Amino acid sequence: VQLQASGGGLVQAGGSLRLSCLVSRRTINMYAMGWFRQAPGKEREFVAGISWSGRGTVYAESVKGRFIISRDNANNTGWLQMNSLRPEDTAVYYCASRGLRFSSVEISAGSYDTWGQGTLVTVSS
Repeated sequence: VQLQASGGGLVQAGGSLRLSCLVSRRTINMYAMGWFRQAPGKEREFVAGISWSGRGTVYAESVKGRFIISRDNANNTGWLQMNSLRPEDTAVYYCASRGLRFSSVEISAGSYDTWGQGTLVTVSS
């Protein structure tokens, strides 16, 4: 199983970015997916997650109302739409997949068994 995150870059505060997570060598339609981020000097933190069906989503309080997580099981892809970006959103963003079939969202990084390589998001003030 491989996850490849992309879409990061440099954006001004208030701008938007859309991150993508392409999953290969596994059909994702039975597994919950999540996005995490890690800023320099800080621990990795949960950002958003989506259940295997796509009907359940969970967001960190810091991004609620600004970020939207979605998935396209037919194309083995997940997305994180990030709007109204702030300098404090600057981090490396990782997508991850749970290994448990028909799984719900978990906010703990330890609940995810497969991770992408990360994509850097930099928000300037």
